Amino acid sequence: MKLLIIGGGAAGCFAAVHAATAGHDVILIEKNKFVGKKLRITGKGRCNLTNNCDQETLMQNIPHNARFLYSAFAACSPQDVMQYFENLGVALKTERGRRVFPVSDQAAEIVEALQKEMHHQHVKIIHDRAQELMIQDQICQGVRCEHGVYHADKIFLTTGGATYPATGSEGDGYRMAEAAGHSIMPLRPSLVPLETLERDCAEMMGISLKNVKLTLMKEQKLIYEEQGELLFTHFGLSGPLVLTASAHMDQDHGYQIVIDLKPALTIEQLDKRLQREIAEIPNQQLSNLCRRLVPSGMIMPLLGRCGLPPYLKNHALTKVQRMRLCQELKHFDFTIRGTRPLEEGIITRGGISCKEVNPKTMESKKIKNLYFAGEILDIDAYTGGFNLQIAFSTALLAVKNLS
Repeated sequence: MKLLIIGGGAAGCFAAVHAATAGHDVILIEKNKFVGKKLRITGKGRCNLTNNCDQETLMQNIPHNARFLYSAFAACSPQDVMQYFENLGVALKTERGRRVFPVSDQAAEIVEALQKEMHHQHVKIIHDRAQELMIQDQICQGVRCEHGVYHADKIFLTTGGATYPATGSEGDGYRMAEAAGHSIMPLRPSLVPLETLERDCAEMMGISLKNVKLTLMKEQKLIYEEQGELLFTHFGLSGPLVLTASAHMDQDHGYQIVIDLKPALTIEQLDKRLQREIAEIPNQQLSNLCRRLVPSGMIMPLLGRCGLPPYLKNHALTKVQRMRLCQELKHFDFTIRGTRPLEEGIITRGGISCKEVNPKTMESKKIKNLYFAGEILDIDAYTGGFNLQIAFSTALLAVKNLS
């Protein structure tokens, strides 16, 4: 069978090697000069390949259309992905949160392993930009590109999302699928930094906090809560906690983030600590006391929120003022104005409607011989290797159901 795969990202390359191994004649069309461009930068260049967990945990980490993936995960589990790459000679390790990385901490090793296997399995790679699916009588017969027309028995559309456009993810697949009659669910970024109304983030720009607790609220309702790291930027908030929190947001506005700077202490315990610190340096300024509690770049924003002058002597701090400081340390609040632009998201939320795709085969319900896999589908997950697992699982399911 002649198979045409449009898009050489994680899903496309994984489909190509498995289809070629199964004996199919595979052509991979990639508009970049080399395949796996986005894959090379995932996980900060380390490539969080998958998550070494069970299917129930996988489903819990996919907030949108998780049930669509039952057959995909049955066809290709995280353990299957790990075994496959280890068989290709890539040594893997499992870190905190069961996140799986190459032992080398080099995403390029994953890409090179796939490239080597594609070469070994005689996958033909053509560097051209797909422009239009060739459809006749609701049957996909090929694709028209900038520099040629390519025909095939089956066509896979694995062009990724619309984030990180510098890697080639410019939404080409959405446009082609929509022109073919598919519905595209609204696109928005996920796993993306957040902009805040408060301007003191700019004063704290560059400060990274570890072991703080972030709580995402909407109309006084708890949406997400976790402890870890975050980063202040000129526009608002970023870092692992914030990116994951963004995946829980179903719209841009109406959310509040509360940061607990001292999650290991209760208000009462924190107050007692303050009293001990004050007793040690009673005649020094309040700014020096705060230096023991937060990074120096946070002192003025913290005191500004409390309405306390930095030159106030520690011994002059009243109980009411002390409790105000404790409250702010435990509830450092921000109002979310919105997410950063789509191109800054790690993952695209939205895409081809899952209602129009057969979940047992990944074939289009509208166009015969057209299959989808990866981020182009209206599915996204939290951080931790889950999104790459979706790409691998949907790709392999499609390959297994070629007929």
